[in-house]
Order: sequence, then C-alpha cells, then structure tokens
Amino acid sequence: MKKKLYKSGNAWALLIQKAILQLLDIDPENDEVELEIENKVLKVKKAE
Repeated sequence: MKKKLYKSGNAWALLIQKAILQLLDIDPENDEVELEIENKVLKVKKAE
C-alpha cells in the first residue's frame, strides 16, 4: 500500500486508515504509539 504524506503545520503527517488501526489494536483517541526506525523502515506499534 502506498500513502502520501500531508503537510500539517511545520511537520508532515501520515494518515492511517481505521482498519489498520483496528488490526494493530490502537485507539487513536486514547492510545499512544511508538515509532522505531530499523534499516530505513518506519515501524509503528502501540505503546505499552
């Protein structure tokens, strides 16, 4: 799946579809996420 980045203030944002958030068990209103970069790959996971 390819996605575009969107300008958001002084940063760039990536929109994540609701279905993907559900697969990751992430509630965007209550949960935080952890971002990790490994071999130029961005990993997103629910923060513990």
